[in-house]
Amino acid sequence: MAQQLKKIYIILSQTGTLLSNILKTATGATYNHVSISLDPELRTMYSFGRLNPRNPFIGGFVKESIVGGTFAHFPKTEALVLEINVTPYQYSKMKYKLETMACRASLYHYNYIGLFLAIFKIRYKKRNCFYCSEFVKDMLIKYKVKREKEFDKITHPIYFLNLKNTRRIYSGKLKSYKYPQLAAANKQA
Repeated sequence: MAQQLKKIYIILSQTGTLLSNILKTATGATYNHVSISLDPELRTMYSFGRLNPRNPFIGGFVKESIVGGTFAHFPKTEALVLEINVTPYQYSKMKYKLETMACRASLYHYNYIGLFLAIFKIRYKKRNCFYCSEFVKDMLIKYKVKREKEFDKITHPIYFLNLKNTRRIYSGKLKSYKYPQLAAANKQA
C-alpha cells in the first residue's frame, strides 16, 4: 500500500517595509522573506525575522501568522505560497523540530552579519543563528525534502521559486489567502 504523502508550505513574502524595500533594491527580487508552515491554512508559519513588528533591528526565531504579528501590521504584504509533498516521517520530524525550536526560541538568534554579507555573496554561519532563507533551506536539507545541491551556497528567498517538485498554489495579498477556497477551486479545475 502506498504511503499517504503530507504537505508543507513555503511562503515567500514582501511586506513593503523599509528593510524589505532595501533588500528588494539590493537583490532585485520580488520577495525578500521566506517562511515555512506545516498548516495549509498558514495559521502558524516559522521563520527568522522581527521579534517586534515595529522594530526591524531585533530579530530571532519567530512564529508568524497572517492575522497577527508583523503580517498584521503590514496588510499590503504580497505573498507566493508553494506546496511540497513530504513523507509522514519527514513531516513528523520537521514538526517536532519546529515545536522544539518554538519552546526554546531564546536559544536562536538572527544572523545579521550573515544577511549583510549575503548581499556580497559571502557566506557567514554561526551556530543557532539564521536569517530566513538560511533557516528554511536548512530545514529542507536536514529532513531530506531537498538536496543541498539544489541550492546556491548563499540562498535568497527568491531562489525557492526554482525548486523542483513544488506547486505554486497562491500569489497575491497574504491577508487574502484562504486554503479551503483554493482546494475547492483546484478540484473544479
